Amino acid sequence: MSVSRKIRVLMAKPGLDGHNRGANVLTLGLRDEGMEVIYTGLRQTPEKIVQAAIQEDVDVVGLSCLSGAHIHLFPTVIEELNKAGSKDVLVIGGGIIPKEDIPFLKDKGISEIFGPGTSIKEIASYIRENFKPR
Repeated sequence: MSVSRKIRVLMAKPGLDGHNRGANVLTLGLRDEGMEVIYTGLRQTPEKIVQAAIQEDVDVVGLSCLSGAHIHLFPTVIEELNKAGSKDVLVIGGGIIPKEDIPFLKDKGISEIFGPGTSIKEIASYIRENFKPR
């Protein structure tokens, strides 16, 4: 009998951003979509996010930022994942991200950015189509 493992997602709020409604809604929504989701809570450093991602053996890291610090924090998470040898983890982002910042973030390794109003089904479909099964 073959048992497939649920997609494991780590939702994280890097930096000093104190607004987490979107991350909470997405955490619950992705669980409803059949994924296993771990939420790190507010005010996490990139290093702590990567430590949790490795400890929890996740397939995906979802970063949410509303404070404007995404330009620094998102690429730092990618750098830390690479240093830790976790280059296969899919990293997605969301929050209030100006459109002109998206090409920079993608160039730094963020797979996709989801803005306000993106449906949970769209995000779940993207994850299913783009994560690397192990």
